[in-house]
Amino acid sequence: MDPTARILRLLSLLQTYRHWSGDELSNRLEVSPRTLRRDVERLRELGYPVETSRGTYGGYQLAAGTQIPPLLLDDEEAVAIAVGLRTAANGAVSGIEETSVRALAKLQQVLPTRLRRRVEALAVATETVSGYSEVVDPDVLLTIAQACRGSEQLRFHYTANDGSETSRLVEPHRLVSRYRRWYFVAWDVDRGGWRTFRADRVTRPFANGVRVPPRELPAEDAASFVNAALRSRPQPFTAVLRLRGTVEELRERVPRWMGELTVDADGSCVLEAGADNLEWLALSLVRLDAEAELVEGSDELVAELTRLRTGAEQLVRRCGGTVRGRPGPATMIG
Repeated sequence: MDPTARILRLLSLLQTYRHWSGDELSNRLEVSPRTLRRDVERLRELGYPVETSRGTYGGYQLAAGTQIPPLLLDDEEAVAIAVGLRTAANGAVSGIEETSVRALAKLQQVLPTRLRRRVEALAVATETVSGYSEVVDPDVLLTIAQACRGSEQLRFHYTANDGSETSRLVEPHRLVSRYRRWYFVAWDVDRGGWRTFRADRVTRPFANGVRVPPRELPAEDAASFVNAALRSRPQPFTAVLRLRGTVEELRERVPRWMGELTVDADGSCVLEAGADNLEWLALSLVRLDAEAELVEGSDELVAELTRLRTGAEQLVRRCGGTVRGRPGPATMIG
């Protein structure tokens, strides 16, 4: 491997928030222990604080230093990025929540103490206005993300649907952002199986320092596992819709998290949707990018859909019946 590429590969491994033995790194990079030591020294010369521990369990780990490693960032820029990532992690910008948490975990690891305190002070002084999602403490997300990256056991207290609280010990696998709500997939050590947890119900998480080898997830990826787990749970609010279009077209336009899309005996497409929040289910149906007919739904759901339609009609009347802008997708609910 080219020396420059090898050093960048070494830096990438060290940034996974874990302790690496010298043999592990030598095998990954296919170099001798002597070459590895030279590469580590080169990183130190570039400003990356690589710690070395000796003995049976000795090795290398990237640590926070007295200054930010060379990223072409000054203190103000680093604080601004950290605050922006914390805000984005809470869903301020849809679609980048999970990426923001991963980036924040990397930045937080090397952020000097003086700057970390400034970020925390800004977080305390800032309030987030939530909509149809539950606010999750970014520090909780950060702790989970670091445990996932480091393959480290995580302890936390978890509040169930009925309000009961339990203490859990898990091996976290991956965080998943599912339409402005955070979940994470983990192997539950005490219960001996894979579980899906809502991050907004997690309190007092901490990594206990026990590192474990990654387990093979019984799904294509973490997002698929979460979707399957949520579909298997009984939802308090459900709806069945008949959609206009072919199943190939609709699978591109209907989000997988909304529910199961099947083909009826007459060839029409049917969507079985569910949610644990009535307002959120109604709003999701109204925003559906397809023409739809409500086949089954509770009286509460119909009343909520009617309320949304009435509000929209009143808004149009206040605008004199004319709204400038591009029309959205045609959706029939009724």
